[in-house]
Amino acid sequence: MAKRRRRYRRGRREKRGFSSWSLGKKIGAIFGGTLALVAAAGAILLASKLSKMETTVLNPEKLNVSKEARERGTGYLNVALFGVDSRDNKLDEDTRSDAIMVASLNRETLEVKIVSVYRDTLLEQDDGSLNKANAAYSFGGPQEAIAMLNKNLDLDIEHYVTVNFNAMIDVIDAVGGVEIDVQEDEVQLINGYSDEIMRVTGKTSQQVQATGVQTLNGIQATAYSRIRYTAGDDFKRAERQRVVLSEIIKKLQHASLPQINKIIDKVFPQVSTNFTIAEIFDYAKDAFSYKLGEMTGFPFDKTTDTLNEVGSVVIPVTLEDNVIQLHKFLYGNSVDYSPSSTVAGINGKILSKAGDRNADSNEMNQEIMKQPEETYNNGQYYYNQGTLENTGNYNNSNTDTSQQYNQGTGTGTGGGTGGNQSGGTDVTGGGNAPQNFADQASQY
Repeated sequence: MAKRRRRYRRGRREKRGFSSWSLGKKIGAIFGGTLALVAAAGAILLASKLSKMETTVLNPEKLNVSKEARERGTGYLNVALFGVDSRDNKLDEDTRSDAIMVASLNRETLEVKIVSVYRDTLLEQDDGSLNKANAAYSFGGPQEAIAMLNKNLDLDIEHYVTVNFNAMIDVIDAVGGVEIDVQEDEVQLINGYSDEIMRVTGKTSQQVQATGVQTLNGIQATAYSRIRYTAGDDFKRAERQRVVLSEIIKKLQHASLPQINKIIDKVFPQVSTNFTIAEIFDYAKDAFSYKLGEMTGFPFDKTTDTLNEVGSVVIPVTLEDNVIQLHKFLYGNSVDYSPSSTVAGINGKILSKAGDRNADSNEMNQEIMKQPEETYNNGQYYYNQGTLENTGNYNNSNTDTSQQYNQGTGTGTGGGTGGNQSGGTDVTGGGNAPQNFADQASQY
């Protein structure tokens, strides 16, 4: 008897994996995966663009951040902003920081406050000497400049961003210019500085023809931010710089993606910072939520004078009182602050050097401080100071640009290389006066 063949009914295979998903789930997965790929590609693209920036690593042990300052700064990010007068895109030491600012971000409210530190402010340097605030960057680059700010102002700055004139021009042009209320005494000066900037950069611009609110292009707005030969001198110049910066921020927060991409491509190669790529990504995600708050200048109470071995300076009246006001401005009344022994010691040195002073009640009463007049022609710097008869010619070995300095009351000429000068023959009191290039440059 034949065996009965067993028959098994073949059942349906159970669907597993992607094929078992519903149509909606499949669409969602594909859409989500596409977004992830786009985001990853965007991150890679942004990282490649960030690599164009000049990035540095600072030694945290040399930034003069005290334990107390770090505790007070909890919940805030304080960043030093430097604008340097660099014609060869040199963003480290041996270049002048014409603009010094501290940007303070409240991490909770996302409000940003900005303080201009007047570049001629008499402060203590790394070696313990008193000099102008902008001397620190010239001598030791961003690390020494940050250390100077932390030591004199009891702050916890550990990050910086440095840009040059070209970067400002490119950003302003990329966002379509900025709205500035031009005053009558500023028109001619804007055009004068614009001519100089065009000679140096090779860029072109029309002249400003009238007063009043108008859109200034990159060259015009940069020229505007450099003006100091009006009432208020450097105080007014720092105010102009803050006005231009605030207008740039407003425009950036409404910029299109093509505009932002253009700015990144043109500006990043002209930026130096110690922010890491990870940190930039972290802060960039809230970039359009940041709110620009109050802006001011430091020191609040001050006067000006010309002091031996330093030149024309802004004198805090007093440093301790001004630092107290600064901390109140940045952190509000919630922080109980009293100046550190370091600030008290520097305050004593300033009083010993400059004497007991009364603050000027009106910034616009500041006279034009005695500074070298700057003109640029055919790739040469010319700094003219005082009675212009004694001439010294410099060849700075670090750059291809030659610098010529005219100063003193003597007649005759002298030359040197590598930034050292020997004055000419003493005819009418000029005498031989060896001088170091960095010391001279820091005065400006």
